[in-house]
Amino acid sequence: MEPMTTPHLPLHPPQWRISQEGADSVVVLSGDWLASQTGLRSAVEITRLLGDGAVKGSLRYDVSGLGRWDSALVAFARMMRAAAGEGANKRFTLDESTLPEAALRLLKLAETNEPLPSASGDKAAASVVARVGHGTLGFGAELGAIATLVGESVFGVARGLGGRAFTRSVDILHLMREAGANALVIVAIVNGLIGAILAFVGAVQLQRFGAGIFVADLVGIAMVREMAAVMTAIVMAGRTGGAYAAHLATMQGNEEIDALKVLGIPAYDFLVLPRVVALVTMMPLLYLYGCAIGLLGGFVVSLAILDMSATTFLDQIQGAIAGRQFAIGLVKSVAFGFLVALAGCHIGLRAGRSAADVGRAATSAVVVGIVGVIALDAVFAVCADRLGI
Repeated sequence: MEPMTTPHLPLHPPQWRISQEGADSVVVLSGDWLASQTGLRSAVEITRLLGDGAVKGSLRYDVSGLGRWDSALVAFARMMRAAAGEGANKRFTLDESTLPEAALRLLKLAETNEPLPSASGDKAAASVVARVGHGTLGFGAELGAIATLVGESVFGVARGLGGRAFTRSVDILHLMREAGANALVIVAIVNGLIGAILAFVGAVQLQRFGAGIFVADLVGIAMVREMAAVMTAIVMAGRTGGAYAAHLATMQGNEEIDALKVLGIPAYDFLVLPRVVALVTMMPLLYLYGCAIGLLGGFVVSLAILDMSATTFLDQIQGAIAGRQFAIGLVKSVAFGFLVALAGCHIGLRAGRSAADVGRAATSAVVVGIVGVIALDAVFAVCADRLGI
C-alpha cells in the first residue's frame, strides 16, 4: 500500500473515467484516493460512471496515474464488483489484475465466502449418525483447543518469569485492579448474605435440638471450605469472565487481534496471559475477604437470633475452623480463577466478528464459567472425601 498522506505532500483529487481500447473498456483512475481527505465514492457516482452503453466487452483498470490510496480505493473496487454483477445478473466482465497487489489482498479479505444457511433444513435432514459424528469431532476439536490453551498458560507463565513473554506489567496491574479492588463490593454483598442465610437457617433448625451453639461451626466450616470460594468464583465468572470474553470478541471483530499477529506479537502473551495471571492472583485474596465478610454476616445473625455472646461465637468458630480448611479453600480459589479466566479468554478469541457474536461470547463465558466452577467443586469434594480431608 502506498504511504499515507503527510502535510507537506499536495493532494490531487481522485478522478475516474471510462475509455475504450479496442473491443474492451478501461476505467482510468488518477489522483489520490484517501478516505480521510477525499471521502468515499457513492453508488450514485458508480451508476453514473457505468451509464447505458458505457462498458463494452470486459472492463479493466488503468492505474498508471494513481497516486496515494487507502480504503477509499478498496471501497470503490467493491462497488464496481457489485455493479458488474455475478451469475445470471452479470452485466460485464471485470478484470482487476492491474490493481495494486495490496489492494487485491484487501479485497480478498473483504470477501464473505461463508455460505448463507439454507432454508431447506439440510441440517435437520442430516442423519443421526452424521450429526453424532460432527458433534464428536467438534467436541474433540474443542478439547484440543482447550488443552492447547492450558499448555500455553503453563509455558507462558514460565516465559513471563524469565522475562521472555510479550506481557506488560502495567496491563497486569490494571487487570488486577479491575478483578480485585473493583469487585470488593459485590463480593462482600454476596458472601455477607450467604453467611447470614446459613446462620439463620442453621439457627432455626438447630434450636429445635438445643444445639444453637453449633451455628458458629456450621457458618465457619461452610464459608471457609465451600461457600466463600464457590460464591466468589461465581461472582467473578459473571462479572470478570464475561467481560474478558466480550473484550476479546470485540477486538476480534475490530481485527485488532489480526493486527497483533501481523506485527508478530503473540496474541496469547499480550491478551490472555495478563488476564489469567491477574485473576489467579486476585482470587485467593478475594476468597479470604469473602470468608471474613461471610463470617461477619453469620456473626451478626447469630447474635440477633440466638442467646449467644460474641465471645462464645468466636471461641466456637475458632475451634471449628482448622488451617486445613483454609488450605482447601485457597486451592479451590486458585483453580476457580484459572478456570474462569481461561473460559472467558477462550470463548472471546473464538467468537465471530459481528456485534451479535460479542453478546453471545459474553453469555457463553458466564454460563461456562458458572457450570465449570460448580462441576470443579464437585470434583474437589469427591477427591477430599477419598483423601479423608
